[in-house]
Amino acid sequence: MIEIFPAIDLHNGQAVRLRQGDYNQVEVFFKNPVEVLEFFNKNESKNLHIVDLDGARDGLAKNYSVIKELVEKSDFFVQVGGGIRDEERIKKYIDLGVNRVILGTVAVENEQFLKEMVKKYGDKIAVSVDAKDQKVAVKGWTETVAVDSIEFCKKLSDIGVKTIIYTDISKDGMLAGTNIDIYLKLSEIVKSDIIASGGITFLEEIKELKKNNIYGAIVGKAIYSGNLDLKEVMEVSR
Repeated sequence: MIEIFPAIDLHNGQAVRLRQGDYNQVEVFFKNPVEVLEFFNKNESKNLHIVDLDGARDGLAKNYSVIKELVEKSDFFVQVGGGIRDEERIKKYIDLGVNRVILGTVAVENEQFLKEMVKKYGDKIAVSVDAKDQKVAVKGWTETVAVDSIEFCKKLSDIGVKTIIYTDISKDGMLAGTNIDIYLKLSEIVKSDIIASGGITFLEEIKELKKNNIYGAIVGKAIYSGNLDLKEVMEVSR
């Protein structure tokens, strides 16, 4: 069994996808993101992965009202990331009914804060590790820092982070496949649950991840573009 997380990426209130995290290469899939819920429901999805792209870049909760509506109108297990950099925002999302809050930039820049939040909120805290050439990217992928992404995942696992979402940015939104090798490597060296993200395009990739006991996979552009059939993905995941 592998958990499948269909993704809704929000930019200016719309459901979009970026190519390799580039805010200048935006493709709009739904002007009203709530319409996507019907598609997910119809295909027996149980989870939902929401990213506030504007929040990730500038730290502001610009898409909060859309996220609120998505959470209130669905009964999915919902995880939300993008611009969550203080406890007030974490608490706001958890109070809203979000099941798991994803920290990114703040987890890289403030280890003490991360430790406190993991201690306080436990498995409701996940960390997104976004990698460019195996270096960690922050602030909506607009900057990289001199931190090795694999070493960082090890550190997160040691801190007690239950779930790590790892994205190879070079693969994201390209519909050319994901970086399977990196997930297999991570599964061997970290205790945390690993969610594969970025570029998953083929059913074989889902099967391979499942076979190697990867906890979860995020599917985005491939299901919107029709490269992947979400119903088939759900069947293969079980």
